[in-house]
Amino acid sequence: MITHLIALHIWVQWLEAHMLICPSVKYWGMICPGCGMQRSLIALLKGDFLSSLLLYPALLPLIILIAYALLHLKYKFTGGAKNIIVMQVVVVSIITAHYIYKIYTHQIFL
Repeated sequence: MITHLIALHIWVQWLEAHMLICPSVKYWGMICPGCGMQRSLIALLKGDFLSSLLLYPALLPLIILIAYALLHLKYKFTGGAKNIIVMQVVVVSIITAHYIYKIYTHQIFL
């Protein structure tokens, strides 16, 4: 158990040191709808759920969607395809609402 925690800590440190640069930020100085996802994932891996949610509210629903879709591929849930579509709509709606909020509060330009 301790070795798993140490491995996770090392992996999180590596992720923090090797974060990708958003082309939208690099070339236009403006965040994109996906900006914050990496920082949110790192916060989530550190166990800081509140910071993760505040940085990128769609991350947890997105992880749930991906896990469900992968499980559906293996187990063929009844109504699974419809559930995936509903979850996709929810995730896209959260991403869109969060981006509109950032536009409204003038947080998109760096």
